[in-house]
Order: sequence, then C-alpha cells, then structure tokens
Amino acid sequence: MSDPQQSTVTPGGRRLGAEVWLVLGLSLGQSGVYALLSLIIKLTDGGLRSSTATLNASRADQGWLDLTLQLLSIFFALVPVALAVYLLSLDAEGPVRRRLGLDRSRPWGDVLRGAGLAAIIGLPGLGLYFAGRALGITAEVIPAPDVTHWWTVPVLILAAAQNAVLEEVVVVGFLMTRLTQLRWGAAAVLVTSALVRGSYHLYQGVGPAFGNVVMGLVFGYWFQRTGRVMPLIIAHTLLDVVAFVGYYALADQLGLR
Repeated sequence: MSDPQQSTVTPGGRRLGAEVWLVLGLSLGQSGVYALLSLIIKLTDGGLRSSTATLNASRADQGWLDLTLQLLSIFFALVPVALAVYLLSLDAEGPVRRRLGLDRSRPWGDVLRGAGLAAIIGLPGLGLYFAGRALGITAEVIPAPDVTHWWTVPVLILAAAQNAVLEEVVVVGFLMTRLTQLRWGAAAVLVTSALVRGSYHLYQGVGPAFGNVVMGLVFGYWFQRTGRVMPLIIAHTLLDVVAFVGYYALADQLGLR
C-alpha cells in the first residue's frame, strides 16, 4: 500500500510553511497558546487541584439562543478543516479523501479499528486523569453543562464529532502531510503532531496534556503506517461521546456535581 504522505509533486516549501502557520493559527495552534495562558493562570491562582475546566458550557440563559450559539460554534470550528482540505486539494496528488483515508472504502474496518483504538486510549486515559487529580496536576474536568435541555445530548454528540474531525484532520492528516512534504523526518513529524495535540489541552492541566501527547503518538503512528484518518475520527468521537454523555448521565449518581 502506498503512503499518501510521500509526495511526488508538491508546492514550494515557503507556501507549505505559510499554510501550516495559517491553518494552525486559525485553529488548534491558537487554542494551544490560550491553553498555555489558561494553565499559567490556574497555577498562579490556587493551583490545579482547586481549578476546573468546563467543556461544552452553556452559552446563554435562553434555551433557543443557547442552542443557536452551540450549533454556530460547532459549525465555525469546522471551517479550518475545510481550509486544510482545500489547501491539500491544490496538490497534484489525487483526491484528498483518498490521500487522507477519509473515503468510505472500508467502513466496517474503520469502525472496528476505531473502536479498538478508543479502548486502547480510553481506559489508560481515565486512569491518568484520576491519578492527575490525586497528584494535583490536573484540573477538575466538567464535560457537560449544568443546565440541560431536550437537545443537550444530541449537541454533545455533535460536539464530540466536531472535536474529532477538527483534531484528526488538522493535526494528523494536514499537519503530518505538510511536514512530510517539507522533508521533515518521520520521527520529527510524529513528535511535533503529538506535541501540538498536547498543547491545546494544557488548560486541563499537565496530566491531560501528557495523556494527549501519548494519544497523539499512537494516532500519528497509525496514520504513518496506514494513511487513514477515518479510524482516528471514529475513535476520537467515541472517546468524547463517552466522556460528554457519560458525565451528563452519571454525574449526579456519582456525586460529580
């Protein structure tokens, strides 16, 4: 099987570098900068043990306006994905869906492999979170809003899918492809992708950031070996759905809120 990252006809290095900075600056690179500042604020304001990191928070008191803002947030978060895919489509190397393994040529295989990757990452990740809380290096992560509506669960699932598509297409598919075209070594490409993934989770604390670096190494290595992003999107979606919806359903029974 040919490696879609191996370039035969590529644009100039200056353009490739500019594309990387633009896409990251509009999306997860920007998030990494703000996450680092958030970590510094938490460390200087009582420490991580007493801090919280709220995901999917309510955006308005009125239910219809909250729903509108949630859906708009999901939509606009995917715009950098469209930009990344468009930029890759300018290369003379065939359809982007096939190059990144985003096609539907192996649906059941992708689902099974995605579920397997989710299990490999999810259980150790949960243990790492509780260990980090005990050590005081992880903020309390609140994955679902306190105020809920009839549409809360569907929106949480959409948010999980949005996170997966954004992170796996941009940080794995796009970034690793472009760095490879810039003639970076395979190890440097893999480590850089993993470090970027860890950077935008710093607002949750050192533990989650480290866990996401490990996740990035596993997912990036998978992409280098198979050239397919779809199983990674499926795995990431499953992980976030379990975290978001599981917290929503069980937080009261487990005394988490």
